[in-house]
Amino acid sequence: MDRPQEELHGLTIAQVLRESVSIPRASPLTFSLITLLLVFPLSLAVLAHSLFTHPLAHRLRSHSTLHDWALLLFYQLLYLLSLFTFSLLATAASVFTVASLFAAKPVSFSATLSAVPPVFSRLFRTFLWVALFTLAYHVAFVAAVVVVLLATGDELSHPGLATSLLLAVVVVFFLAAHVAIAAVWHLASVVTVLEPLAGLAAMKKSRELLKGRGRIAGWLVLGYLAACGVINGAFRAAVVRAGATWARVLVGAGLVAVLVAVNLVGLLVQSVFYYVCKSFHGEVIDRGVLSEHLGGYLGEYVPLKSSIQMENFEL
Repeated sequence: MDRPQEELHGLTIAQVLRESVSIPRASPLTFSLITLLLVFPLSLAVLAHSLFTHPLAHRLRSHSTLHDWALLLFYQLLYLLSLFTFSLLATAASVFTVASLFAAKPVSFSATLSAVPPVFSRLFRTFLWVALFTLAYHVAFVAAVVVVLLATGDELSHPGLATSLLLAVVVVFFLAAHVAIAAVWHLASVVTVLEPLAGLAAMKKSRELLKGRGRIAGWLVLGYLAACGVINGAFRAAVVRAGATWARVLVGAGLVAVLVAVNLVGLLVQSVFYYVCKSFHGEVIDRGVLSEHLGGYLGEYVPLKSSIQMENFEL
């Protein structure tokens, strides 16, 4: 993050990625520990849960028992809890560390760990609102599919040409909506950490920042989702459905390592893209005020100000 802020607004997707990948070199030990203790468990949880759920799902298709259903529910709850916890922890740690580097504030893993609890509580509020919108999104998607099937009289397992075309339109529309929600969420997470906003207010600010940069954000999110989808698909094909061999173990370990790299870059990209959007809208950031804001998470003294607004920060 050595570029002057006025140069950030014009960064291309490739430049955003290059800038993000270069960040860990500024504090290798801190980012290595964040990767090992937070990003790695997150990535492992994403891939490994299918190792437990796939055999159960296959068994349930042939014969159903209460024990198997209870076990499947337990695995799913454990997976969601792990995904939620490590996702927010990794986001809190990465955003705080990148912001500390941007503010020329001393960076250490111990300082990052100290800041995580208060940052986590703020991110949790934003996450709850995103989860609510995501739930509404899924309900709307199911309702749209049902409406199409009722209107055409076809079954989902044997759709006609008209039904297939309508379902394709529905899928494309909701895929675009999913990408938009993800873009708002990721940027809102950074806003939550770096500005005195959380929940709906952070999401509103995120939408404002995305104006004019929405297309780039969409491609970044779509690229991330596609990369995760390919890795998940390869893991299921080469590890979950394959026989127990050393090759299977090596391939699985390699895919986990690739997903770790993808997730780490994704976390860094959302931070860099926040500064890109701020620069695009002419909202410059003062390193000193940002440093004080970050210090508040560490229990440091923050001078009283009439209004602490990121829009008034200057670089």
